[in-house]
Amino acid sequence: MRKSKILGLSLSSLVLVASLVGCNPTNPSQSSSSGQSSSVDDDFPTADDPLFSKFTGELEQNVTLHVLENDTAKSLGYLDELLYAFNKEYAKYGITAVDANIDQYTDLAQDGPAGYGPDVLYQANDMIMRYVQGHHVMPLPTEKIEAEKQIPANAKKAYYSTYNDKKYTFGVPVNVQGPLIFYNKSLLPENSDANADGVPDVLESWNNLYAFSKEREEEDPTYRGYMKALYDAYFSTGFEFTYGAYIFGSDNTDSSDIGINKGEAWKGAWELRQLASAMDKTCTDDSINTTGYKKIADGIYFATMSTPDVTNNFIKEMQANYEDQGHSASEALQMAKDNLGVANLPALPESGDLSEANPTLVTMKSMGGINGYAISSYTKYPNDSLAFLNFATSYEQVKQRIDYLGIAPCREDLTSASSQSSQWLYERLKSGDIYLMPSISAVSQIWTPLETLNKDLAGDPFRDEADQKYKTQADFQEGLDKAAQQIEDAITTLGGD
Repeated sequence: MRKSKILGLSLSSLVLVASLVGCNPTNPSQSSSSGQSSSVDDDFPTADDPLFSKFTGELEQNVTLHVLENDTAKSLGYLDELLYAFNKEYAKYGITAVDANIDQYTDLAQDGPAGYGPDVLYQANDMIMRYVQGHHVMPLPTEKIEAEKQIPANAKKAYYSTYNDKKYTFGVPVNVQGPLIFYNKSLLPENSDANADGVPDVLESWNNLYAFSKEREEEDPTYRGYMKALYDAYFSTGFEFTYGAYIFGSDNTDSSDIGINKGEAWKGAWELRQLASAMDKTCTDDSINTTGYKKIADGIYFATMSTPDVTNNFIKEMQANYEDQGHSASEALQMAKDNLGVANLPALPESGDLSEANPTLVTMKSMGGINGYAISSYTKYPNDSLAFLNFATSYEQVKQRIDYLGIAPCREDLTSASSQSSQWLYERLKSGDIYLMPSISAVSQIWTPLETLNKDLAGDPFRDEADQKYKTQADFQEGLDKAAQQIEDAITTLGGD
C-alpha cells in the first residue's frame, strides 16, 4: 500500500478524498520510526511521467469495474463487503465494481487481450509481476496512492521493476503471506510451557515438535503430531533457506544464478526427510492442504503449517466439531477460538539433526509473498481502477480485511490492530527472515523441480530400506543439485528472465 497525494482538483479528487475519510493517514512530512522508505523514492518517476498519462485524474463515469479477488476473500464474505462499500461510495458517479467471476489464477496475458480479463486484480507478487515483461499490468503513479507511506521497504520492493532505466511500481501491497504453525491447544501435554514464555515447549523448536510427533504416532498410528504436505515447495523450501539456499541471485533478479542447492541446503532437505518419517504417506502430495483444517479440529493432527489468511477456515471446522459434540453455536465458536493455537515458526537445529537432544538453535527462515492489487493494462477505466485500488488499500478497508480474513497487513498503522501472529510476520518481513518469492517471470519454472524433489524426499521413509535414496549428505546434495539443474533447464527451454 502506498500513501498518495490526491488526484488534483478534479471530480475524481473529490471522490478520492471521500474514500480516504477515516483512513488516519500519516503526516507525509514525518519519517517512519521503523526505517520504512518514503512514499516516493528519489529514483521513482513523478506523476507527469509519460507512462502515467492514462491517469488523468478524471473519473470515467457510468461504468462497471471487474475485480479479481482470491477465493478465500470470496468464500469468507470479504469481497462482498468491499464491493458493497465501494459501490455505496461511488454510486453517484455511476461506477459499479463487481466480482470478475473468474478463477483467481486467471492468465491476464491471455484474458486481457481477449477482452475478458479483470480491470483490477489481487494476487501474490510473483503472480502479478510475471505480467510486467509483457506490459500486461500498468505502472502506478506512487504519488497518487494513499497507502504508500505505511508500507515497509521490504514489501514495496516486491512490486518494483525497471523500465528504460527508471524504477516503477506495479502493485500496491496489502498483506504479508508467510507460514505460521496452527495447532489444537486441547492436545497439548500437561505443563506444556515449562519456561513460562507463552510458547508451548513442543513448539519451541522443530526438535521438540519432531519428538512429540514420533511419540504420538507410536502411541496410536492413526494420530499424528505435525502434518503437512511436504510436497508443497512454498512451505517446505524455508528449511533450505535457513542454511544458505536461495532462489535467484542479485536479490532475486538474476535467474542465471540458481541457489536452491547452495550453502548447507542439504541440512534442510534432510530435515524434510526426517519429518516425513513421523507422518503418513499423504505428506507426499497436497491433499493435506484441504483436509488439514478438519483433521486439526478433530484432533487427528496436532499441528500443521499454513498462512494467516486461512485462520477462519480452522475456526469454522473447530466450531463444527464442537457443535457435533452438542454445544450451541455460540459456545462452539468460543471454544474454537480458545482452542486454536497459532505459533511462530519453531527454531531449527544448526546441525540439521532433528533428533539431537540439546541442539544449538537457529531462527528458521521461510518463503513468503506480498499479496496486493494491480491494474490491468487492458482496462478502459484506469482512473476508476486507481480509485478502487486506493479505496481497497485504505486504512478502513484493510482493517475490514483483517477482521474477515485474519491477514497480516503491510500497513504499519494497522499492525497494532492485528493479531500477535500477524505482528510476527510483519517483524519477520522487516528482519529478512521471510524470503520473498521472486518478482520475475522465471519464478514460474521453480515449482515443478522443487515439488518433484520434495515428493521424493517425503516418500523415502516409505520405501523398503534397500530402495531408500537419501542416507548421506552426498545423497541430499545430489537431489538438490538435480533440482537446480532442472530449474535452469526449464528457464532455458520455457523462458523466464
